[in-house]
This record gives sequence, structure tokens and C-alpha cells, in this order.
Amino acid sequence: MPESHIEIRPRWTRADVAALLELPFPELMFRAMSAHREHFDPTKVQISTLLSIKTGGCPEDCGYCPQAADYETGTKASKLMAVETVLAEARAAKEKGAGRFCMGAAWRSPKEHDLDTVCQMIEGVKALGMETCVTLGMLDPFQSRKLKDAGLDYYNHNLDTSPEYYGKVITTRTYQDRLDTLDAVRDAGINICCGGIVGMGEDESDRAGLIATLASLPTPPESVPINALVAVEGTPLAKAEKIDPIDFVRVVAAARITMPGSYVRLSAGREKMTDEAQALCFLAGANSIFHGEKLLTTKNATVPHDEALFSKLGLQPAHA
Repeated sequence: MPESHIEIRPRWTRADVAALLELPFPELMFRAMSAHREHFDPTKVQISTLLSIKTGGCPEDCGYCPQAADYETGTKASKLMAVETVLAEARAAKEKGAGRFCMGAAWRSPKEHDLDTVCQMIEGVKALGMETCVTLGMLDPFQSRKLKDAGLDYYNHNLDTSPEYYGKVITTRTYQDRLDTLDAVRDAGINICCGGIVGMGEDESDRAGLIATLASLPTPPESVPINALVAVEGTPLAKAEKIDPIDFVRVVAAARITMPGSYVRLSAGREKMTDEAQALCFLAGANSIFHGEKLLTTKNATVPHDEALFSKLGLQPAHA
């Protein structure tokens, strides 16, 4: 793959974001809520559903991932799902209120025949009137254009953490590899879904580095998932200390302030969060969630619980 031409200009420096994270909590929340209201209706939350269309057997060594082939996590490798099976899942997700359907495959990079099948899935989901998103690993420009031609709306490829901490979590692909994929996807005219994971043993400076890198991309991601690590037995990060809920809210607020026009998604780890912690995240500018009982291979908050929480907080789905 040719060298990326992405230039990370410090529109937001690591020091800038670190200063945000250290603000008194009321001040940080005020700034985040103000930024949110300038760009979105704070009572509307975008809802996505995530489906694992090809599970396990991944050759990468991401320290948090139960789908890595080298880890004994009880996750069994499967083949790529049939197109009609995926479309049936998409129809069910739409009936439950999802406006975007996301499909994930545990690959380092998709093979050509598999990409053809994924393109059929994208076309089918689009025909249902839903937004489409896929995460398939690394892409080159040709693969990106093929997905664009199929009608793909979003491509998810997270940076995971700061450039400095990245090597402590993953060794089988570089930070630059991730930037190259973002470059190819952006050049193809596809929206980017890109965020990271907190609670992997990184410090506050690394959290600031992640947010600063995302916010300083030539065009910030249209969708920014903020994940709390789900520690899975058998992975290198199984014993990682859980992030403090207030520290997590601070990261959400920093993402909202630095990327005010982006959807900030409350992603993995939500199943373990209290209603109070989620409410603070929504106040801090989170305006997107994954709906459904499962996120790839880990548990998610149940749909009835989400509906009850939305009712309690006066929130409503934002339809695409």
C-alpha cells in the first residue's frame, strides 16, 4: 500500500485536550453541552445495530479482542454469513428502531470474493432504507472504491488509542496502517467511523492523545465511537483495571468539544454502565448508541432497558 498522505495537523494538540480533561467537571460539562446544542438536538440519539458477519479466527493480536486466533477465549471461528441471513437481521434491527446497520468481519483485510459478498449485503441493507456501515480490517484504494460503488455510507476503523500507547496493545499492524486505511476510505468518498477504547491501561495523557489525533485529521470522523474496555478472559487485557465512570464521561465530553459536528457514540462497555453514568454521557454530548443485546461477541444493554432509559431521560431515536 502506498504511503498515506494524511497529515495530522495539531488543530487540537495533546496538551489542549489534556487541559480539557483536567477542567473542573461542571465547566467541562457546560462546554460539552454548549457544543452539542450548537450542532444537534440534545434529545435525539442516533441508533445503530452491529452484527458480526464473520466471527473469530483473526490473525491480528489486538490485546483486547476475543476474536484473535491466538487467544483462548471460547470464541469459535465461523464462515462469512449468507447474504439473506444478514438481511433478515437488518430487517429485525430496523423494526426495533435502528437507523444504521453495521456489519463487522474478523479479518486483517478482506479477500476479493468475500468483498463481493459484503457488497451484496450493503446493497440489500440500503434497499431497506437504512444507513450502512462495515468494518472489515485494512483496505486499499481499490477495495474502498468498490465499497463506495455498492453504496456504503460509513467505514469503521478505530485508532484504538494514542500513537504512543498503541504498540503496547497491538503489534501486528501499525498506527500508520490504520491511517492508510482511513486515507483510502476518505478518498473514496465514504464517511468515516473512527474512535477508540479507554480502560486498556493507558493514562490520561494517552486519552488526550487519542482525541487530539482524531480531532486533527484533515476531516474529523463523522462518527466517533468511544468504547470502554470489555475485559475478556483469555485476552492480554483480561485483568485491566476498569476505568472510573467520571473519567469515561470526561473523554466523551472532550470528544464532543473537539469534534462538535460528529456523532459521538457510546459503544462497547455500556452493558456494565449504570443509568446514571449513561445519563452523564448523554449530557456530555454522546448522541449515538448501539442497539441490541450483542456487540460482535460481547454483551450489550438490552433493548427493553434502553427503551426504559430513553423514556426516563426524555430521549428519542434520531432517524436517518
